[in-house]
Amino acid sequence: MNAKTMNTPAAAQTAASTPLKVSEAVGRIIARMGAAHVFGVVGSGNFRATDALIAPDAERPEGIPFTAARHEMGAACMADAYSRSTGRLSVVTVHQGCGLSNALTGIGEAAKSRTPVLVIAGDTPGGQYGSNFYIDQDRVVEGMGAVAERLHSPASAVADTIRAVTRAVNNRRTVVLSMPLDVQEGTIPEAQRALVEQAAPPVPATPAGASPESAERIAGLLAGAERPVIVGGRGAAAAIGPIRALAERAGALLTTSAVGRGLFHEDPWHLDVMGGFSTDGAAELVAEADLLLVFGAALNRWTTRDGTHLRGKTVIQVDDTPDAFGLHYPVDVTILGDSGLTAAAVDLALASRLGSESPRTGYRTEATRARVAESLNWRDQPFTDVSEPVVAGEPDSGRIDPRLLTNRLDEMVPMERVVVPDGGNFNAYPAMHFRVPDNTGYCVPLAFQSIGLALSSAMGSQLAHPDRIAIAGVGDGGLLMSLVELETAVRLKMPLMVVVYNDAAYGAEVHHFVHETDRLDTVQFPPTDIAAIATGFGCAAVTVRQESDLAPVQKWLDGPRDRPILIDAKIADFPSWVLAHSFAEGE
Repeated sequence: MNAKTMNTPAAAQTAASTPLKVSEAVGRIIARMGAAHVFGVVGSGNFRATDALIAPDAERPEGIPFTAARHEMGAACMADAYSRSTGRLSVVTVHQGCGLSNALTGIGEAAKSRTPVLVIAGDTPGGQYGSNFYIDQDRVVEGMGAVAERLHSPASAVADTIRAVTRAVNNRRTVVLSMPLDVQEGTIPEAQRALVEQAAPPVPATPAGASPESAERIAGLLAGAERPVIVGGRGAAAAIGPIRALAERAGALLTTSAVGRGLFHEDPWHLDVMGGFSTDGAAELVAEADLLLVFGAALNRWTTRDGTHLRGKTVIQVDDTPDAFGLHYPVDVTILGDSGLTAAAVDLALASRLGSESPRTGYRTEATRARVAESLNWRDQPFTDVSEPVVAGEPDSGRIDPRLLTNRLDEMVPMERVVVPDGGNFNAYPAMHFRVPDNTGYCVPLAFQSIGLALSSAMGSQLAHPDRIAIAGVGDGGLLMSLVELETAVRLKMPLMVVVYNDAAYGAEVHHFVHETDRLDTVQFPPTDIAAIATGFGCAAVTVRQESDLAPVQKWLDGPRDRPILIDAKIADFPSWVLAHSFAEGE
């Protein structure tokens, strides 16, 4: 039945008289409540609910877009990245038991990132502990930091589903809705059928700004600061304008957490990322600040360089979630409120306080301007090229410096891009040497500190921004963990660039333990022709040992870009600067 025939009176009467299964009702409700994209691996336990979720109807003649992943973890990572990029609800659909367990790392990443993702998972009927598929799904989900919801009965299924979607969207949480097979086979009570058809996107809570007293307090602290710096995190994404206006009035520099990178890219006084990814010059400017005003950032050990960036200065933390305050390090002032409303209120209070002296010079001196320009981009920082030349007759010779590699690719690839780095010794090269066009052009799937998530996350980001090239920067270890999704990227004809920083090892562990033992064969591997593997999936592929090997990349960029390209870069191996932060005490 197509959307047109659904609109006829006869069709409506027939549909109303047919018992409505719970599985179908669940799919319809989620679709009506604003699902933007569905990712998953479909089995018998989630087939009917998924089919109803993506089916065309009168409001959505083409249905909800569905991307079939090859592995459940890939589906979860795609959904996480899609929602981060768009702010819209994405859905992951998986089988019961093993289907859910396969997705757990991606679910954990989304949960730690407070990403609004809804996971629908089949579940074994109550009491069937002997089933091969049985696990205690609620306890597993809660152990990953996600919210466990379930369909309790056919009579409660409508309310259960609405509650799960609402918690995901309004609380910005990753929610797993378990759907026992026997409940799915039940029917919705006739009295509740209208609720299925009337389901609508959750109404968000009205954001609250800081109190007038809090705004005056921050304004007073800013007025007395000589070198203020304002930090924006992911929670400041909707507040860029008010924060920039406040920074200009206060004479403050701007910087971001890693996940907030790109928020202030158009502002001439921004320092790019604060903390472990920052250049030495940017780190010095933050260290010399006497006040940090933080909007929507968690101030974790990466952003603060193990807390050192918080020392010797007043730290003010603004967030709309009380749990964020002092989560990682103590701060001096906490303000509960929406970032945009709070920034605007503080700006008004500061303007009133300063009068004709507004805006202040503060940290925005000519000397500082020069330092900001010099330290902004990693690609402009000097380095000694340690590339190793190709030697005739030695097939495995030739290694390209990963900084040189990334800088050249940065020059080649159009700025309409989304950059997604994986974890590892190489991590900061794709994370920082690639420039980004804005905050939605950057996704860092490292809240769980797992390698192997960037490939799928880049695919989710690219689906969120189909007009952009997605760049996944991965190590050989992380790529080989997740390469099944290359088939998905080829099938979808994605303009995806996969840059493999190939050192034939888990490089972070090599450099961390090389001083303790010479038995590193547990983390080092024989050379692998990753380009050949990618070609087998249908990708364009090139092996790069020296700069001149990049010519085929330009050919791909100039072409239709109707399939992914994988760059198997044999890189010169040395410890990167991020290792100093990667293995601190407690990690």
